[in-house]
Amino acid sequence: MPPARSPRILEVAWGRMVVDGLGEAKDFKLYPGGGRPWDWSETGTRHEPGIQPADVEELLANGATRVVLSEGFDGVLRVDPATLRFLAEREIEAYVAPTGEAVELYNTLAAREPVGGLFHSTC
Repeated sequence: MPPARSPRILEVAWGRMVVDGLGEAKDFKLYPGGGRPWDWSETGTRHEPGIQPADVEELLANGATRVVLSEGFDGVLRVDPATLRFLAEREIEAYVAPTGEAVELYNTLAAREPVGGLFHSTC
């Protein structure tokens, strides 16, 4: 059986994203077979030091073989270096980009492989 497909991001604008099959939210955590709104308070994520290893664990648990991490439209959201080490130790390729670029890359990858992503739709 082939791996579950990652949901496609249909729209992204400041403070708003629409994901196929998941609806609308400000920020999203996406992975093969689904996703959900991304609640930063679950792991204590803040703009600094940024995306935490705990933020990406769910993506891997759901079969992501690559991960796209968005920095927000203005690049304010950082990625904690510990997160990149965590992914590298598991041989998971990670891409970090401003939200617009991250969405394009994610949708391209999602069309052909099990990818996960964290998306921040503001700063």
